[in-house]
Amino acid sequence: MEKPEVLTDLDVASTSSTTKSVMKKLPEVTLAFWIMKIAATTLGETAGDLFAQTLRLGYFLTTIALFLIFVVTLVLQLRSSRYNPFFYWTVILSTSMAGTTMSDFMNRDASARYLSNGATRLGWGPQGLGLGYPAGAAILISILLAIFLAWKLSGMTFQIRDIVTFRGEALFWSAILVSNTLGTSMGDFLSDSSGLGYAGGALLVTGLLAVLVALMNVPAVPNVLLFWIAFVLTRPLGATAGDFLTKPVAKGGLDLGTAGSSAVLLAVLFGLMAYAQVQERRSAARPARQEQDPVTRRAG
Repeated sequence: MEKPEVLTDLDVASTSSTTKSVMKKLPEVTLAFWIMKIAATTLGETAGDLFAQTLRLGYFLTTIALFLIFVVTLVLQLRSSRYNPFFYWTVILSTSMAGTTMSDFMNRDASARYLSNGATRLGWGPQGLGLGYPAGAAILISILLAIFLAWKLSGMTFQIRDIVTFRGEALFWSAILVSNTLGTSMGDFLSDSSGLGYAGGALLVTGLLAVLVALMNVPAVPNVLLFWIAFVLTRPLGATAGDFLTKPVAKGGLDLGTAGSSAVLLAVLFGLMAYAQVQERRSAARPARQEQDPVTRRAG
């Protein structure tokens, strides 16, 4: 009996020969995928705060800079002819960093509640729109639903591994960017405003993810829906974990700093990306070896 994968295939990728013939642009959704996703989103939180707060560039300038980085990484991903772990996870990281400062710019302002150590400004330009977490989350949820509606009306597949067109990838990455921004808002709300604190917020999100895993065995619940809910929820998990690493002890954090935490997380993520690259090359080489092996060919 085969072991089930964790939220694998999203109930949207068949194992038919037709699917196997499609040039894969996106990764398999396994346990390793979710580990890398959480690492990337935690790094996105600490790195976004490093640029905007520690280096005092501010939310406005940092959002512009990180959004441009997202565009560059996305172009590399779109131009790639097949799945490349470095390209894919660099885009995920850039959406996480941009999502962090986009969320902060939407929800925060220049009040003492958000600017510590007596600061009145962070960098040049507007300090923030001050919408607050509930309003910001409502706007982002509306945008995300609009993207999914456009995706549905386009007639293109929701089968993640079968997305091979430019327009399909554009919709996919638009949903990723907005979901990461939404997840940041949810994480900051849990950490700052809910009273749960960083550890409590992380435990709550972990519990919700455990519920999603249990729902995988419920036929009435589409796995593609579980995937997107999990994708959003892993972002607040990363946000609360990042805050727990970097915030002062007096606020319930470990006070490791944004620079040190980002450096460690970057090393971890790059190690995972390198491992994924090796696995992908082995996977790509395996069919070629089987084609050359006459014994394997006769057995088939």
